[in-house]
This record gives sequence, C-alpha cells and structure tokens, in this order.
Amino acid sequence: MSEQGSFPRRQAVTRRFTLGAPRDIRVSADGGRVTFLRSRGPEDPVNSLWVFDVATAEERLVVDAAALGVDDDLPAEERARRERARETGGGIVAYDATADLDVVVFAVGGRLVRADVVAGEVERLTAAAGAFDPRLSPDGSFVAYVIDGTVRVVDADGDRVVVEEAGDTVTWGSAEFVAGEEMGRTRGHWWDPDGARLLVERVDVVAVERWWISAPVTPDVAPRAVRYPAAGTANADVGLAIIGLDGSRLDLDWRGDEWEYLADVRWDDDAIRLTVQRRDQRVLAILEVDPDTGAIAERHRIENDHWVELVPGAPTIHDGRLVTVEDRGPARRLCVDGMAVTGDEIQVRRVVSAGEQGIIVAASREPTSVDVANVTWDGALTWLTSEPGVHHAVTGATTRVEISRSLAFDGAGVAVLADGKPVGRLVDHSETPELDVSVRMLRLGQRELAAALLLPPDVDEHAHLPVLVDPYGGPHAQRVLQSRSLFHTPQWFADQGFAVLVVDGRGTPGRGPAFEREIHGDLAGPVLEDQIDALHAAAALDPRLDLGRVAIRGWSFGGYLAALAVLRRPDVFRGAIAGAPVTDWALYDTHYTERYLGDPGEEPDNYARSGLVDEPGRFDPAAEFPPLLLIHGLADDNVVAAHTLRLSRALLEAGLAHRVLPLSGVTHMTPQEEVAENLLLVQLAFLREVLD
Repeated sequence: MSEQGSFPRRQAVTRRFTLGAPRDIRVSADGGRVTFLRSRGPEDPVNSLWVFDVATAEERLVVDAAALGVDDDLPAEERARRERARETGGGIVAYDATADLDVVVFAVGGRLVRADVVAGEVERLTAAAGAFDPRLSPDGSFVAYVIDGTVRVVDADGDRVVVEEAGDTVTWGSAEFVAGEEMGRTRGHWWDPDGARLLVERVDVVAVERWWISAPVTPDVAPRAVRYPAAGTANADVGLAIIGLDGSRLDLDWRGDEWEYLADVRWDDDAIRLTVQRRDQRVLAILEVDPDTGAIAERHRIENDHWVELVPGAPTIHDGRLVTVEDRGPARRLCVDGMAVTGDEIQVRRVVSAGEQGIIVAASREPTSVDVANVTWDGALTWLTSEPGVHHAVTGATTRVEISRSLAFDGAGVAVLADGKPVGRLVDHSETPELDVSVRMLRLGQRELAAALLLPPDVDEHAHLPVLVDPYGGPHAQRVLQSRSLFHTPQWFADQGFAVLVVDGRGTPGRGPAFEREIHGDLAGPVLEDQIDALHAAAALDPRLDLGRVAIRGWSFGGYLAALAVLRRPDVFRGAIAGAPVTDWALYDTHYTERYLGDPGEEPDNYARSGLVDEPGRFDPAAEFPPLLLIHGLADDNVVAAHTLRLSRALLEAGLAHRVLPLSGVTHMTPQEEVAENLLLVQLAFLREVLD
C-alpha cells in the first residue's frame, strides 16, 4: 500500500482531483441565475445543488444532498446510466429544471426530490421508490419519471402510470444501451411545450443477444444477464409514442424502411425533431414530426462515404433556421439550412447555443486547443476565448459561463460573464495535486502528429531514459490537449524516472474529417504505425530517450493498442500493460464497431486485420515475446472480460507467457479507491521490472 499522501492515493480519493469542482452547469433562459452541482471538498463524493445569482455574484446552497439521507440503494437503471456516463460521484449527479431554473427535480437513492431554487424550499415527492430519470414539465407542475420500465407522472394530486407494458423484454422511457454508450443520448422521454403530453421511447430487446456477467468470487450468486448488441447482431427495437396525460396514445412510424438509430430528440414549439441514422451510419437525417397527426417529413439529410459524425449540440433550430455541423472538404463546418458558414480554417467541435446574435460554438484552430466563438448568421466569426487551452461555454440570454482548462493551471476555471463582462467565478474546492507538471508539446513525424513529452525532473542531459508510450489512440478521444489535468498520471510516471510520450495519431479528432477517417476499415495498422513513427521522431529530437527500453500502457482502446504493439512490434516494445482491451471487435457493440469496420458478415477482412485474438498464432516463433500484463474488470458490461480471456487463451495456445490481473466487481471504470490506487502501483512495478 502507498502512503496516504502519495499521488496514487490522492488521485484515488479525489476521483482524479475532480471532487469539489463545479459541474453540470446551467444558465437560466433569462440569464439571471446559474445552477450547478458541487461537493463540499476534495474527498467528498456527495454533490449538492448550488445557485449563483448573476446580479449579486453570490453563491447559495439550494439542496444539501447529505441532509437527504443519501444511500447506495440505486435502481438498476440509474446504475446503468452512471456506467454509460462514467459517473463516479454521488448525491445529486443529474437534475432537470425549468427554463428559468426556478424549479429543479432530481432523484437520490431512487427517491424523487423537488426544489424551489428561488425560495430554497425542498420537498420529497410522493413517488414510488426506485424512481429514475425525473423530468419536469415546462411549467414545473408535473414530474415524469421511470420505474421498472414504466413511465409515471407525479403532481399535486398524486402519482399515476402514464404508460406500461407487460413483458420482460420491453421498457418505456429509457434510452437503449447503444444510445447511452455511443450516441450521448441518455434519456428516453420528453415533455411537449404545453406539458400535456410526453414523447416516450419504447425499447424491446427480445432480439438482442443475452450475455452473462458473472462474479467468480461469489459462486453462490447467479450471473447477471445483459442484452448486448454485438457487431453484426440485432439492435434493440426502438419505438416512439406520444402519450397524453388524458390517456391518449399516438404511435410514430419514425423508422420506415431506412432508419436504425435514434440519435437525438427535440420537441420545440412547432414540431418534434428526430435525428436518425441508417445502420451503416453513412446517412443521417433530421425528421420533423407533427405531434398532432404523427405525420413525418424529412427536413435535412447528410451523407458521407465513410460515416456521418454525431456532433454535440447539433442539430438545433432558431427562428426556423436549421443549424447543423457537417464534414465538407478538409473541415467540420457549421451550416445553416445546408449552407456552410465556416471555412477550412477551423474544426467545429460542438454547438453551444443559437440566438439572435448568432451561433456560439466550440471549435479548434489547431488540434490541441478548443476555443469558444460566436458565428453570426452570415458567417462572421468572433473568438470569445483566445488563451491557449480547452474552453467550453454554457449560455442563457446575455449571460455566458466559460469553463476553461489550460497547461498553466490545474482544474477548470469557471467564469460568469454578463453582456461580455466578468461578474464572478464559481468556487472550486477540488484538490491540486502535488505535481510539477511540465509538458513539452510537439508535432512529430511526417504527419506532424500532436504529441506531449514529459521527462523526469532535473534529468541529466546525458541520461538514457526508459520510455513509456501512454496513448489512447482511438476515435472520439484526444489525450494531447492543452489541459494540465490530462497529464497528472503521465507526470507521475515521469517523476518515477520514465520519459512519457503521449501521441494522438490518425483517427483522433481535431484535425479534420480526412485524418479521422484514415482508420476506416483498419483500426490497427495506421494507429500503431503512428505511435512508432512518433516515438522515433521524439527520440531524434531528444536523444535521452532510450529506444532499447520502451513500454506501452493504455486502457480500453489504449489497452487494445498496447496489446497490439507487443504482438506486432516486439522489436520496438519491451513490455505492455493492456487494461480492458477490445481484442475481438466482433464482441464490441454495433454502433461503434460497424461505424469503422462495417458489418462483420459483409466485411470480415476488416475484423481480421483489426482483431488481436489471431495475432498470437502469427507471432514469429524465433522472436522473444515481450512481457504483457492484461487487466480487466470482471463486471465490465461495455468491454466484457471475454475480450481479455479470449486473448489469454490464444496466447497460451501459442506458448506465449503473459500475466492476467482480474478485477473482481470492477466495471469499465475503476472508481473504487483501493483499486484505483493500487492499479497505478502494480503498473509501476511491472514497468520497472520490464524496463530495468
């Protein structure tokens, strides 16, 4: 065990130094108040609800979650939602509110709580125990929620069922697995603007394969059944119905003969708007639904030869104008009614809001920074943030909250601006790690790959440093951004005597559509090649990097990449730590895997060239197999433990010695303090052993 004040311990206790920081920030429609969640300190996982008054620049506690008798008796649906959202906190972790943020509702321990933000009054609602995902009607009079696959509504007159259906495979009101895991949609019911009807998602998983998640340390407990839509197999059948509080029901035929995925839902004053995708994700459409008749018309369509990217905040509507983000030429562009209003010089990452003065977006001029900008309806662009870093914003009327991260400071600075002028900051109680983070940002190799190099402190100019390559390396995620919090763990490893290299290769976002799509059909070759090219380029810049002593570590896609590295290039890598790796892409989910590799029944070669399970059989028997440590949570329902076990079996059959560390009761996250702390120490010991 480590000391109580050590970095591994502090990182585990503070949930990666996030506890105590403001989160889930919202701005009222009139710009007068800001609500947010925050725990009391760096070791307190219980989030409470706070409000910041823009006029007085004062914070006020609205709901003390600890006083509500927080417990761990969470509904299964809430546990699943937290896993999809990678939620590690407790107390109030999600909330819904009226547009002016005067009334808020949330669930704690399966009990519904409603709070009057203005008066500070808090009341427990007389809803059934086990409530999940409460949603307020626009005027705050009704609360819709889900329990055991049934949608109910509670108001001043009591609690009643809105829609339910018998059967073990059908649920109402919740998002299906791939929506939460891959599309960023975690909800399954929406109020109409008048508060008289609900649009409700119906999910039937009868055709989805049943898998079993077991806990070998408790053999007396039955395995847990999950419905997992693996690549090439059936997805959940997703339906939609408009349910009136008066008992009326109107089923919507949104799927027709073309659409497989429901990516986003918005119910505006004039129509319901659905963002839908084909199964191959090469076509996305925005459908408009008449809520009175159920008539459906296609408003806009986006097509791409590889896939159409889902961009947070898009599409959206303002004053009848449709705002989308589309890949055109070398850029991901902001479009209005199908016409691009940004050019090749920026990559749009997110739509924050749309109003009379234009559209506020998060965008990159170069891949390691993200700034906030306002784009007028005719395309004039004004940057609202300009300091190097990663910036995001939340808006309401003329109030803007800017959330900024940088290499210059730890954590996130949260500034509140009214009419463009600073009025205050949200207090941050998170802990600053005792690390001297020193990051050298680089562009490496012919492809000028974004990279970060971290060295031990006061290292001699003639030193020969063992190298730790520390990537994620896959689609949809970047590690090389100008945010100090991304480099806490790499710096800790550097402080132990390693040169740590972090590289974003082909497939990672921020450099444009062509760069992201170079991994289409092959998730292995280009990704591994870029890591090796960057490694050699870094050593050419700094000869202290010892290319004879190189190891690689990673989690999830990074774990896949680490195992791939020692299997294919043992001449480069002397050891690897592969955490929760995908080893057989046919065992990963439909929406993610088929986007990049297609249907395994139609394009099996893509799966063969990208998978790991057959690699041990092709390993050169004359070569020495480097040490490989496989780590996997046995309760993981995203990358199931079968991935590691299949690779381990193939390695054994090929006579390739390796190590497996099973984590009992651990999911794809590792929030348990003892697990998170000791995982770092185990990895450090392994790296010292193989690179000594």
